[in-house]
Amino acid sequence: MVQDCIIVGGGIAGLQAAIQLGRYDVHRILVLDAERGRSVLCRNYRNILGFPKGISGPELRKRGRLQAESLGVLFQTAEVVKAERAEETFKLTDQAGNTYITRTLLLATGITDRIPGIAGMADVLGSTVYICPDCDGHEIQDRDTVLMGAGDAGADMALVLAERARSLVYINHEAIRVTEDRMAKLRAAGIRYETGVISEVVAKQGDRIDAVILEDGRSFAAERGFIAFGGNRVHSDLAGQLGVELSGNRHVLTDPRSKKTNVEGVFAAGDLGVHAEQVTVAMGEGSLAAIWIHKALRP
Repeated sequence: MVQDCIIVGGGIAGLQAAIQLGRYDVHRILVLDAERGRSVLCRNYRNILGFPKGISGPELRKRGRLQAESLGVLFQTAEVVKAERAEETFKLTDQAGNTYITRTLLLATGITDRIPGIAGMADVLGSTVYICPDCDGHEIQDRDTVLMGAGDAGADMALVLAERARSLVYINHEAIRVTEDRMAKLRAAGIRYETGVISEVVAKQGDRIDAVILEDGRSFAAERGFIAFGGNRVHSDLAGQLGVELSGNRHVLTDPRSKKTNVEGVFAAGDLGVHAEQVTVAMGEGSLAAIWIHKALRP
């Protein structure tokens, strides 16, 4: 069956688009979801309207999918590995060799943060250890904080966080060189700089971390943590296969009003694009894309 729109990615942007498209009551919509991404990992979003105590990424995804399914949107677990133009449609192929045909395509494949396998990290990520300073800088206000990162990426994040934390230690986990100008700025900002392989994040209480432990036995007490290891992967491979224009860091370029790409019939929303990487922004972009997909399907 030819779908009116296939959404690749069942994260927040993809789900919001699915809900909006489903509410038009006229389109065949399929979401192909690899069931991974930032929203799978985040334990508590606290900056979303209506959730003052927060909501976890998995719970938000669960509710979004149920809402979209109630509107007739179909979901399938699949990792799409190939995208190509097929006359007036698009042909997608997943990892298992299954193919899908659609009139329009929304790419909402997001990015994957590079997070080393540190013991205890998965238990605290998104609850007391954070990724985005715009989303969660509030959570470290006047708190002792450890920034776990690498090289200049970690140094840049530390400089952003310094004005909020009561105390801040930057641990360069991979001993990647930090440029001299950044080192000078770290010293000027009163940021403690350490180099060492992190072995564990200790969190005995649910509302805070207790310490970050290094392989050499050193321990750094803290209440909150941030990570910035750099080298995040932008999942723009499918866009590239279709000839979609990409930025220098491989994010997808779109029209800000419609989320259209330079390829007719292909749209992009969420962290895949060039925007502030926040869940609320992803929601808005998903809705924008859906509105203009509807216009493209019913001129």
